Amino acid sequence: MHALCIGLMSGTSMDAVDAALCAFDGTRFSGILDTASVPYPAALRSQLLDLQRLRSALPVAELCTLDNAVAECFAAAALKVLPQAPADRTRVRAIGSHGQTIFHDPEHVRSSIQLGNPALIAALTDTPVVADFRRSDIALGGHGAPLVPAFHHALFAGADAPRCIVNIGGIANITILPGDDASGARGFDTGP
Repeated sequence: MHALCIGLMSGTSMDAVDAALCAFDGTRFSGILDTASVPYPAALRSQLLDLQRLRSALPVAELCTLDNAVAECFAAAALKVLPQAPADRTRVRAIGSHGQTIFHDPEHVRSSIQLGNPALIAALTDTPVVADFRRSDIALGGHGAPLVPAFHHALFAGADAPRCIVNIGGIANITILPGDDASGARGFDTGP
């Protein structure tokens, strides 16, 4: 029986939250069963863009309000794909939520901040949520994108030849796959 998980992501453009209902056979990715996208309301997107661009002071209560508003959008995206889960939704083991990045500097500040209260997403979807991937990776010396090399390895690694994968996004990154041994995979940011 396949294990099911939902992945949630929003990009640097801050235009929408994307959800993917994914199946896993043991520890191997076996496919995407469904996807959905939920656009940010225009007012929320404007607030997020202003916050990211200005990096200005914001009262904590307003930041918490934004955190919850983003979480509600992330939960809506998850709920949009959840009915597509085969059998019953209890087979969805977890939701992986990236959150909306509003600050990212792994080199100098050695931190990254994402909005999207994972506890609220869990409450709204009645599904366990794992989150805070970027800060965990930075704390361990990474650049804040720990899932990209693992995903690239699952899809593209092979014993026949080394491979390099370029992920072009708001923050571009590279994954180096020296072979089919997952312990050799490594990745890093290359710039905006």
